Order: sequence, then structure tokens, then C-alpha cells
Amino acid sequence: MMTRMKTDLDHLPGGKQRELARVLDIIHEEFADAMATVPVKSKRAGRIQKIVLFGSYARGGWVDEPHTAKGYQSDYDLLIVVNNQRIVEFTEYWYKAEDRLMREPAIKTPVNFIVHTLDEVNNKLNQGQYFFSDIIREGVALYDLKGTKPFVTPKPPTPREALEAAQKYNEQWIQGAAQFLHYFDDAKGRGWNNKAAFFLHQGVESLYTCLLLVLTNYSPSTHNVKFLRSFCEGLDARLIEAWPRETKFDRRCFELLKRAYVEARYSEHYKITEEELTWLGKCADALKAQVEVVCEERLANLAKEAGA
Repeated sequence: MMTRMKTDLDHLPGGKQRELARVLDIIHEEFADAMATVPVKSKRAGRIQKIVLFGSYARGGWVDEPHTAKGYQSDYDLLIVVNNQRIVEFTEYWYKAEDRLMREPAIKTPVNFIVHTLDEVNNKLNQGQYFFSDIIREGVALYDLKGTKPFVTPKPPTPREALEAAQKYNEQWIQGAAQFLHYFDDAKGRGWNNKAAFFLHQGVESLYTCLLLVLTNYSPSTHNVKFLRSFCEGLDARLIEAWPRETKFDRRCFELLKRAYVEARYSEHYKITEEELTWLGKCADALKAQVEVVCEERLANLAKEAGA
């Protein structure tokens, strides 16, 4: 069976609808430019087949208060579906679109997107993966290339299968996060600030990956903790409190954490202070505590459904 999705944005204000129209224009323009420079014919035949809005702007309940004391703003979350596995590669085909979306004056709302082939998505739907199943059920189709096959109807896993998978992910990733946070404390105590920043990045990334896998059985292939933070906060708003973002100091610290995955290891220009590391460490501890609460709630609900 095939699934037909919602297509209207009537629940969004006019300004948001216009922003999303501009987002689509930029994605198509930048993808066309990327494909024009590819010498291999099979890659030139790459196509965007679908673009789906998911998350809070699809479901309703988004937050758009960047100028308030807490300064929180929900992101647009998009699933881009393509016809060729080779054009999923972000650094080759999509980084310019991401950069332009961040700089476009007409777009005031942050934009996140993930890229998969239609076969990938349909395989995950056949496996009952919650993340894609929720997108198909709650999402809004913004673009659908004529003649493209629709998504298949999701096949949910059994309650027992869902519980066992979530338990495995929770044990693996919480333990990994705890180890990275231990390495962070040790490196910070020795004055190895850049090394500490890298370990902290890995701990935070592990926590977000844990939450995504436990709640949705999916985690995008990225080390961008800002991207992961947005996804996770969209799933459970309680996580927002872990990262104050009211002041320039707050925002600068998180940006240093985001950059740490590469720059803390390889750039001579990357610098982070003990004060900044201390602040980030406290936030990471708060995040860990909240992730553990959310995941335990999820496991308890799955156990109840499975009769365990």
C-alpha cells in the first residue's frame, strides 16, 4: 500500500508560508547548481523527488520567540528525498544550500534538513521506524515530483521489538556519553582545554543520539550538535532548559562546542577558556539528567505496551 500525505499549510501564518516557499526555491536552485558541475552522467540525472516539512511546524505547536528573554525559536525541519544514493552526500551536494539558507535575509527561521533516497525511506517505513513513520503521518508534502512513487504505508514493529531496540540503544549510548563526560572532566582538570572541548562535544552528541534512537529508532548521520539539539528539542521541549541562550556568552559557548568536533583537534586558532568549559560542562550535566528522564519514560511506556 502507498501513503498520500497532507499538502496544505493553512495552519501556518502567511509569513511562514512565504518563508517556506523561499526555502524551496533556494534548495532547488542550489541543487541544480551542484548537479551542473558534476561530470558523471549518472550523477547529472539526480533529481529531488520530494520535500517534506516535519516537526513542530508540520504538527503545530512551534515556538517563535527569538526576541524574548529565553530567546527560543523552533526550526523548520525538512526531509529531502532524492533518486540516487550518490547524491545524498552532504559535503558534495548540499552544503551550499545550507549555507545560503542561513544567510538569506528573507528567511528569519532556522532551517534543518536531512537527505535520503526514496528507497531508504520506504525500507525504513517497511521496518516500522518511528521517525519516518511520524514524518509520513504528521508531515506536509511541500514538493512532489510528478511521476514519483508515493511513500509506502508504515509497518509498525511489535511492542516487544520496539522495547528491545530502545533498551539496547539506551544502554549503549548513555554509557558512551558518561565515558566521554568522564574524559572531559579529566582533560579539563589537566588544563587540556581543547581536548576537553572535543570530549564534551562527543558526550553531548552521544546524549542527543541516545534520545533520538530511543524515541524514534533513528539518528541522522551528523556531528553537528546544533542540528541534533534542534531535532531533540522538537521531540521534547524539556530539553530546551539545558542550554540557556539569553546572553552572548551563552550563545558563544554553544558555538564553541559545535566547532569543537573539528577545530578543537585540528585548528591552531581554536581557543576555549576554563570558564567557558565550566559553563558547558554544567549544561551537559543538565542535558544528561533530562535525557535520562525522557528515555526512562519512553522505556516505561514501551514496557507497558509490550506487557513486560
